[in-house]
Amino acid sequence: MEKVAETWVAPPKRPTSSSSRQTCLVHIYPTGMAIGARYTLSDKPLLMGRGEESDIRIPENSVSRKHALIEPSADGFTVKDLGSTNGTFVNDTPTNGPRSLHDGDYLRIGNCIYRYLAGGNVEAEYHEEIYRLTIIDALTQTHNQRYLLEFLDREVVRSNRHDRPLSLVMFDIDWFKKINDEFGHLGGDFALRELANVVRHSVRREDLFARYGGEEFALVLVETDKQQALEVAERIRASVEQHKFTFDQQLIRLTISLGVADCSGPTALTASELIKAADERLYQAKRAGRNRVVS
Repeated sequence: MEKVAETWVAPPKRPTSSSSRQTCLVHIYPTGMAIGARYTLSDKPLLMGRGEESDIRIPENSVSRKHALIEPSADGFTVKDLGSTNGTFVNDTPTNGPRSLHDGDYLRIGNCIYRYLAGGNVEAEYHEEIYRLTIIDALTQTHNQRYLLEFLDREVVRSNRHDRPLSLVMFDIDWFKKINDEFGHLGGDFALRELANVVRHSVRREDLFARYGGEEFALVLVETDKQQALEVAERIRASVEQHKFTFDQQLIRLTISLGVADCSGPTALTASELIKAADERLYQAKRAGRNRVVS
C-alpha cells in the first residue's frame, strides 16, 4: 500500500520568489512528447506521481500514484519518496528521507529521469540542457546515435585523407530480452546504465563512446589500429563479464558480444561501411556463441 503524503509544514526560511521562479525540473527521459518539458518549482510543495491529483503527473506504469514530494527548504528544495513501489533516486542513489537537490542533479522517478536546474542563469542552463538532449542519451549519459554518426564521418574523412589508423567497436548485451523478461524494464534500464558506467572507464578522452540504439553501443577509437582495438575490446569484454550487476538485491548475469572493424585496406571506407563491417562481426560473435570479440 502506498503511503499518503504528510501535511506540509512551512520551513523557517523559504526560497525567495526570484529563486523559486528560476529553479526547475526538466524531463529528459523517456524520449517522446514530454522530452524537454520544464516544471518551475515554487514556494509550495509539489506532488509527483501517476495519480490525477499530482502536480507533475507522470502516466508511466513504473511510477506510483503518489510517488515523491518536492518541498522548499532553507537551502533550496528537497525530494522525499512517498513509499513508492520503484523508489526515488538522486544521481542513482535511493532517497531515504528528505534529500537535498543541487544544481545539475538527476532525479529518477520510477523509469523517468529529470534534471534539476537551480543555477544563477537557469534560462541559459535550460537551453544548454535542451542542446545536450540532442547529442546525449539521457539514460546512459553516453553520446547518442546522431552525434556518433557526425563524429565518425569526420574521423573517417581524416583517417582516409592522412592515412591514419581508425577503428570502430560495436557491441551489445547478450540475451538482453531475457533480462527485460526476468527483471522488467527497470532492470533492463539499470543494466544499460551500469554497463555504460563500466565501459566508460576504458574510454580515452579523444575517443567516442555512444549508444547506437537499444542495447547496442559503439566505441570509436582514434589513432588506433586493428590489433590495438582488439586489445581494447577484449579488455572491455572481460571487465563486463567480471562486473557484478546487482539490481534489487538480485544478480544479473551480463555479458557482451563485440565486433571490430578498422579503416586499413586498399579501399577507403565510408562511415556507414565501417559501421556495417563492425556490425557484421558483432553478429558473427553472436553466432559463434556470444561473450566474445570478432575482428
